[in-house]
Amino acid sequence: MDLRVSGILASRSLTVIDETIRSAAFLYLKNLCDTYAYVVPYEELKRGIEVNGSTIHLVGPSGIWKPKACELPLSITSTFNGPYPDAITDDLLVYRYRVGGAAHRDNVGLREAFRTRTPLIYFHGVAVGKYVPVWPIFIVENRPQESSVLAAIDPAYISGGDISIPGLLDHPSETGPETNIRRYVATLTRQRLHQTQFREMVISAYSHTCVFCRLRHAELLDAAHIIPDSQPGGEPIVPNGLCLCKIHHAAYDQNLIGISPDYVAHVQPRILEESDGPMLRHGIQGMDGATIVLPRSRAHRPDPERLDRRYQQFLDVG
Repeated sequence: MDLRVSGILASRSLTVIDETIRSAAFLYLKNLCDTYAYVVPYEELKRGIEVNGSTIHLVGPSGIWKPKACELPLSITSTFNGPYPDAITDDLLVYRYRVGGAAHRDNVGLREAFRTRTPLIYFHGVAVGKYVPVWPIFIVENRPQESSVLAAIDPAYISGGDISIPGLLDHPSETGPETNIRRYVATLTRQRLHQTQFREMVISAYSHTCVFCRLRHAELLDAAHIIPDSQPGGEPIVPNGLCLCKIHHAAYDQNLIGISPDYVAHVQPRILEESDGPMLRHGIQGMDGATIVLPRSRAHRPDPERLDRRYQQFLDVG
């Protein structure tokens, strides 16, 4: 068993097989996240893992999933646009009970995981059939009056288990350095969930096509903000997004290319005057005056007001 996982599980009163399953699941998810850049297809999760000759499925037909070999639930899942209003707020996940009342066996399992401090996996749906795994999480509060529990992210295994945060502990808060780390990790996790969901929504809306060059290789596409998320109006919503290949994303961020509110691409005059090979000629200069690719749904098209704000920045730079 991996020593970090062993440390997580050491204080829990679980059987050896249950500990072995959770350890194997954590390591398997680390490999999947490395392969898929944290956005894992459901088909991969459904395959399960082999533990002592048995197949253990990490997800199941219910959002609260307990394999037969486990004493308590192994994972909880929030599907994309699902019926339960689960949400990560502050540094906690609010997870709703399954329909059926507090006595439903799945809800009983969540409360028992709370009592025993058993580590779970959280699968956050960011698109249809795609999930971002977060592990380990712990149920830290039961809220029967609200038919929900609160879960906290543990930093011991996030990003492979290495917590290296320069300067984080130089100015600890009154609550201490451990709380600082947990809040920092929770913030990173929220950002990861929001960014991956934004990417999936934007790329899907544009049918996996760069708005400038029409490149359709998903691994080379990004979801770019029109208004940065650090500014007012920078919400992670499709009308504030553009599907761009990595080269055009960099060019757009540097205001080498701009988009006017009428959806026309413009290249800085100084760039049009340069001579620097076929990439510049065809990849950048050739975009000047072209109408960008738009989503089929009018509701998903770039917001003209946001485009105008960003286009003014482009003009100011020029």
